[in-house]
Amino acid sequence: MSAELHGKVAAITGAASGIGLAATRALIAAGASVVLVDRNEAALAALTAELGPRAIAQVTDLLDAASCDAMVPEILEKVGQIDIMLCNAGSYIGGDLVDTNPATIDRMLNLNVNAVIKNVHAVAPHMMARKTGDIIVTCSIAGHAPIHVEPVYSASKWAVSCFVQTMRRQLMAHGVRVGQVSPGPVVSALLSDWEPDRLQRMKDAGALMEPTEVSDALMFMLTRPRNVTIRDMIVLPSNFDI
Repeated sequence: MSAELHGKVAAITGAASGIGLAATRALIAAGASVVLVDRNEAALAALTAELGPRAIAQVTDLLDAASCDAMVPEILEKVGQIDIMLCNAGSYIGGDLVDTNPATIDRMLNLNVNAVIKNVHAVAPHMMARKTGDIIVTCSIAGHAPIHVEPVYSASKWAVSCFVQTMRRQLMAHGVRVGQVSPGPVVSALLSDWEPDRLQRMKDAGALMEPTEVSDALMFMLTRPRNVTIRDMIVLPSNFDI
């Protein structure tokens, strides 16, 4: 893997924890430099100190329009190029629709859908001009099945899946690969909204994955020959029944 990724520059949103952090560690181990994008400035400072000079902090609040718009230009000022964009940041709403509120719905859709579209919109011209690049979006198994206990989250991931696959077709003629990874439940902060009894049941049943198991899939996608695109990789815990 290091041969394919050595010297590459990746930008990862939601990089301070979970799948984003696991992917950051894997890419740095493979010889890439990683711009860690997150709104948590203190966490980024600690992580870049730990990970070394090939870890670069980028403090961005994807829910703030000006901060989101400035993200790609600021990254390019710091590192000069973006070979890999992993749009990973997201949030979760579970439960019955009537039990949430419009502000929470807006926040999740803005992060899970709008920010992804805007990030790809911002980085695509850069990659098109260079005639190379990889854009990967963290989707979900919820983007493939209507999960009845998470209607808003599922709707956001169906939207993301549609966007990724249309952009794959728009950008493939420019040498830019676009794909998505669709994990089942992962042990991360994203599950903090799960009902405690549901979370415990899933843990007891072995129906949750670790973030590293998703980053392994991402690394496989990124190290295929350039004539191969993994358009979507579904990664599930073996005991996840859907």
